[in-house]
Amino acid sequence: MKMMRSYSVHLLLLFVICGAREFAEACSCSPAHPQQAYCNADVVIRAKVMGQQEIVTGSDNYGNPIKMIQYDIKEMKMYKGPNQQIDAFFTGPSSALCGVNLKSNDKKEYLITGNLDTNGTLRVNLCDYIESWESLSLTQKKSLGERFQMGCECKIIQCQSLPCSINDPAECLWTDWLLEGTVQGNQAQYYTCVKRNDGSCAWYRGAVTPKREFLDIEDP
Repeated sequence: MKMMRSYSVHLLLLFVICGAREFAEACSCSPAHPQQAYCNADVVIRAKVMGQQEIVTGSDNYGNPIKMIQYDIKEMKMYKGPNQQIDAFFTGPSSALCGVNLKSNDKKEYLITGNLDTNGTLRVNLCDYIESWESLSLTQKKSLGERFQMGCECKIIQCQSLPCSINDPAECLWTDWLLEGTVQGNQAQYYTCVKRNDGSCAWYRGAVTPKREFLDIEDP
């Protein structure tokens, strides 16, 4: 009897551990350079969060309600997206389900990236680039739009450990994590991966549009 009880306890612990691990790993994604996030998104806006509410969007195969959080927002500026005002976005009900958690504040503004459903609904999750507007560098703010768009045909390769290298001239090597231990380092804050006139890509620093000399091949 004791042996059976011991076996049951071990089995239960194994189930809890495995279940917790699966739950913890339910939302995982690789960090993206801000330019990458801009290029991959359908929508990039600067906005204020005005309020939030939990809504039911349907039910799963077992009849359980599918819940989402609806954030009502005030769009301050659109950098990329449809030709219409966006006044809300939807996200998961918890971080384990990739839901974002933003605070309603009349003064606080966010840079929000996300993607559109087939019905035009904006969906945002933890893998998207969401930052408070005040935390962005001046270069990042000025790069939203034309500067970032200039490198959307390039590919940014993150270097997490040595050795690392690029395999194509149209790639830029992102080394913030390796050199600074953060994905919000120098290259994320001040550099853009720009496509040159010969089809190759290179890092460009600055808040102004690259000069012709750089685009015609000049060591950055």
